[in-house]
Amino acid sequence: MMPLSGPAALATDPTLEDFGTDPFWLVLLKVVGVFVFLVAMTLFSIVFERKIVAYMQSRLGPNRTGPRGYLQSLADGLKLAFKEEIIPALADKPVYFLAPILSAVPAFLAFCVMPLGPMVSIFGERTPLQLTDLPVGVLIVFACSSLGVYGIVLSGWSSGSTYPLLGGLRSAAQMISYEIAMGLSLVAVFLYANTMSTSGIVAAQQDTWYALLLFPSFAIYVVAVVGETNRAPFDLPEAESELVGGFHTEYSSLKFALFFLAEYINMVTVSALATTLFLGGWRAPFPISTVWAGANSGWWPILWFTLKVVGGIFVFVWLRGTLPRFRYDQFMRLGWKVLVPAGLVWIMFIGAFSVLRNEGYDTGQLLLYGVLPIAVLIIVITYLLPEGGRPAADEDEEALPVRPGRHGAAATGTPFPTPPIDLAVPPSPRLRARQPVPVPAGTEDPDLIDSDPPTGETR
Repeated sequence: MMPLSGPAALATDPTLEDFGTDPFWLVLLKVVGVFVFLVAMTLFSIVFERKIVAYMQSRLGPNRTGPRGYLQSLADGLKLAFKEEIIPALADKPVYFLAPILSAVPAFLAFCVMPLGPMVSIFGERTPLQLTDLPVGVLIVFACSSLGVYGIVLSGWSSGSTYPLLGGLRSAAQMISYEIAMGLSLVAVFLYANTMSTSGIVAAQQDTWYALLLFPSFAIYVVAVVGETNRAPFDLPEAESELVGGFHTEYSSLKFALFFLAEYINMVTVSALATTLFLGGWRAPFPISTVWAGANSGWWPILWFTLKVVGGIFVFVWLRGTLPRFRYDQFMRLGWKVLVPAGLVWIMFIGAFSVLRNEGYDTGQLLLYGVLPIAVLIIVITYLLPEGGRPAADEDEEALPVRPGRHGAAATGTPFPTPPIDLAVPPSPRLRARQPVPVPAGTEDPDLIDSDPPTGETR
């Protein structure tokens, strides 16, 4: 975005003092508005994704339900709500019922601090187009995203099945790895804006978007949130080729719909957070903001905010339609050996840059003697030096070492480890009291007995 000047930059930015004074009916109206916005964006995102992926693959996509198939997501939601529900016999029912709620509710709560526009008048009350804000508003989003993973982990464990358990464990490791990288990517934003309030960060981007000013932070954030939301190519917790469906394999009907809803709401939330922290928030993009004085006032900013969020959703769809799924060790290596070190180096550089600039050093000289050597060093380390002392790519790949292990290379003949095949699900405390039912001798159905039955008299 180009710098704003003149009347185009005029917009009534809310401050922290403007929150907490709304009457109850107005707060309730905002809550309903946020809920309707998220549900509508979810229905739109599902059809939008299916249409875009169909266009990329040269096929029609949904085209039967509603005009040109645009009501397909609504029909799918109604179908899921009224489908027959199947509950596994070994499921821990209280946790099994609670897990989808733990995934869906934090996804809604995270959107309460997103600024949708400036100060407006609603039925005579002057109020910001934002439900609430805090001096640490961005931490609310982090807290809600951290709570959401509990629903995935608990759903995998409470299902009483092996594949959901593997998906839940993968999700826990994935959340820990990429939540750190996402948090580090936002530290530079806090340093530049000198606040963690979402409305304050939007006001600080009045002249220049942070996506341009802090592009490395923006790039790290984009990669990290794709892993945080379990979207392709980082959808390892629900990898169909390995885990059938992952953590939600044993879920059906409305409970499965809640997981589906939480995934798409998380896409909308992280896109809205990227819009708020890096893309100027609700402010109109260039050149609209320079030729139209009223673009950043009234109710128009909701349109610019929504368009930017849709652009973020398009990136998710674009990645899904073009990139294959990562292998799990590649996925972990990217998070811990690339994103986290890059975020730490970038924070150190931004901190030193801010201190030197405050002491009066010229910005051009800092960029020339600071950014250029670091960029050259990163290029040399990334592309010129061999990784871990291994031979170059044009040499024979048979030199790769074979890792020993009962479930690894020795068993499969490949240099990559494989998961154990004798994994057992930990029993639920509520199910330990259930004893196996003894089968009296001579009452077995011969059609159900194996040719080589196991020892013992219980089933």
